Amino acid sequence: QVQLVESGGGLVQAGGSLRLSCAASGSGSIFSIAVMAWYRQAPGKQRELVATITSGGDTNYEDSVKGRFTISRDNAKNTVYLQMNSLKPEDTAVYYCREILGRINYWGQGTQVTVSS
Repeated sequence: QVQLVESGGGLVQAGGSLRLSCAASGSGSIFSIAVMAWYRQAPGKQRELVATITSGGDTNYEDSVKGRFTISRDNAKNTVYLQMNSLKPEDTAVYYCREILGRINYWGQGTQVTVSS
């Protein structure tokens, strides 16, 4: 059974930074060939895609985070990261990671990020 565990969330002032981590276990060699993604869900809003990274390292970002967030992965550690800089109050949300391999996908439990103004 695959488990994704996010960490690194917390409370930060606007303009600050946080680094989220998502460690995958139980997926064996799948992690290195899976697409990894970060999503977020703010109160009262739908979950939205924030960033993706392919097995080859190609990245893609939602427009509002371009230039501020960076997704990366360490296949040796089965871990994906989201470096978040210049945080804004509107970045406040629960952040989730997702592992995608074709029609198979797994979600983490989420980590809260709160940005105060």
